[in-house]
Amino acid sequence: MDFKLTLTVIFLVLFSSVRAQEEVTILDIRECIDIALENNLTLRRSQLQREGARIDYNQSRAQRLPNANLSGGYGLNFGRSIDPTTNDFINREINTLNFGGNAGVVLFNGFNIHNTINRAETSLEASEFDVEKATNDITLNIINNYLTVLFNSELLENAKYQLESSKNQLERTKKLVASGALPRTNELELVSQVASDEVNLVNAQNNLDLAKLTLKQSMLIPASQKVNVVTPDLDITMEEADLSISVEQVYALALENQPEIRSADLKKESALLGVRVAQSGISPSITAGAGFRTNYSDAFTLGTETDVASQFENNLSKYLSLGIQIPIFNRLSVSSDIQRSKISLQQAELNAIEQRNTLRQTIESAYNNALAASKTYAASERRVEALEETFRSVENQYNLGAANFTDYQLASNNLYQAKSDLIRAKFDFVFKKKLVDFYQGKPLDL
Repeated sequence: MDFKLTLTVIFLVLFSSVRAQEEVTILDIRECIDIALENNLTLRRSQLQREGARIDYNQSRAQRLPNANLSGGYGLNFGRSIDPTTNDFINREINTLNFGGNAGVVLFNGFNIHNTINRAETSLEASEFDVEKATNDITLNIINNYLTVLFNSELLENAKYQLESSKNQLERTKKLVASGALPRTNELELVSQVASDEVNLVNAQNNLDLAKLTLKQSMLIPASQKVNVVTPDLDITMEEADLSISVEQVYALALENQPEIRSADLKKESALLGVRVAQSGISPSITAGAGFRTNYSDAFTLGTETDVASQFENNLSKYLSLGIQIPIFNRLSVSSDIQRSKISLQQAELNAIEQRNTLRQTIESAYNNALAASKTYAASERRVEALEETFRSVENQYNLGAANFTDYQLASNNLYQAKSDLIRAKFDFVFKKKLVDFYQGKPLDL
């Protein structure tokens, strides 16, 4: 009895393990985006660069604070040496201790610290927009891959419907052939049509599997993980199909909300501050400092015992300092730094112009593509409606023997292709319209 119970438990555990491996994860578009953002290495690099910029900013701010240091040391001297407490020559082993501290602060250095802080802060802001840009790129990629899965899912359903329709027609034809109403060749031709539709179904399933694989790879999850996606409501209304905004308006909005533009402008500002930092190298710098120092030697005695505390107190020295440094000639290092910083500024200015040109061209392409996709979708809808009527008419004539198989096959294939084209046009328009919405600053979602 115990043996049977053990076998039962083992079977249940193994069965549960297999069932767990076969579980299918259902994901909506937001979950796919979140997984991709969590796993994407490019985004992580951008985030690490942002953290590095934050460290630079905090360090630059700390440059306004004074620096302070403590020092101490122990020495053991042999033979003839100088007693550090009396400066007398002695010839014996002595133990010495010294202790000191100093502090200093920059009072003025040509606004180097001020401009360095501003430059670091600007670079930090730019890195924030770089992270946002990376996030947007990943999100757009996921939406595109997600829509590709939905697109191939609908193509698969269309292929299933086409196959089922051909099978039903084959069954009807078999009955008509058996009754002598149609020749045997009609049945054989439909058998061939069913076989072709089965091939189309296999191809559609393969395309869907490939689309799912691409989506999983873009999320950086294992290909072995079974995933299905939620199908959102993607019915397109006439209002949605109409682009009621001009390309110039889209571009104007994009200049205000796209992170790559904000980042490029901030990097240009950072480069300008870099020029000012470099130019501060030709300005005088003023510093202030303070410090103390004391020491102890066992060669110096008070009475019969060495008084450590008294020595430290008696040997204590203090100082205050005020210094000015005026650069005269530094082997062209400051001049070279200024020239390099000006080149960096020019490069940043060119990059800002290039980002704007790229954005305008991208928006113009996206807008024209969306406009063309809208027209293609509308035409595809009209084509499907017309071919559905044509197919119904030809099918009725074929069942009555008034139309041959070639006419039936042509009408059936035309309708199948038109429906596939409509599906393709719909998803093509949805994504391209989503791009236009994105450049207007609308949320990236379905």
